[in-house]
Amino acid sequence: MTKPTIAIVYHSGYGHTAVVAEAVAEGARAAGAEVRLERIENAAQDFAPILKSVGEADAVIFGSPTYMGGVSAPFKAFADASSQAWFTSAWKDKLAAGFTNSLSLSGDKLSTLSYLSILAAQHSMVWVGTGLPPGASTGDVSIDGVNRLGSSLGVMTQSDNVAPDQSPGAGDRKTAHLFGERMAKAATRWKAGATAA
Repeated sequence: MTKPTIAIVYHSGYGHTAVVAEAVAEGARAAGAEVRLERIENAAQDFAPILKSVGEADAVIFGSPTYMGGVSAPFKAFADASSQAWFTSAWKDKLAAGFTNSLSLSGDKLSTLSYLSILAAQHSMVWVGTGLPPGASTGDVSIDGVNRLGSSLGVMTQSDNVAPDQSPGAGDRKTAHLFGERMAKAATRWKAGATAA
């Protein structure tokens, strides 16, 4: 069986969310997936190539910084453009997941992940959560702790107002890497089941 293809569709305003996207991609590749990183540059771009990439993928991971309690304007423009795929149910039954980053520890990131999961539900996709216990339950909520922000719906990371090579921290990057691995393994099982059916 061929390896699953995962499209990671994300916007990054200052580079921090891009760091998370790269960590997710590394984890997915490590678990055997082919990864397509699809960066949204601005709200006015032609989204046709990204929509095509998602249509060809076995799974998609959406990523956006949390700005003012929700996804960024460029990501929202992409989501609106995805109505083209919605009309034909082009993404139906694909696996989907999401991640977000903000300056604050909370920053209302749950609102962004909820938006991403609803977007997936609108497309009749199947959502995959983190599968990670919260850092508090493992006793490590430090900057190096895995899932230190305790999110189950999707990956939450936090970045200080410094260069992307300094933040988000090691624990958040590890969380994203493990999430990429989980999504690749889920996509492998999903694709095998679809082939068998």
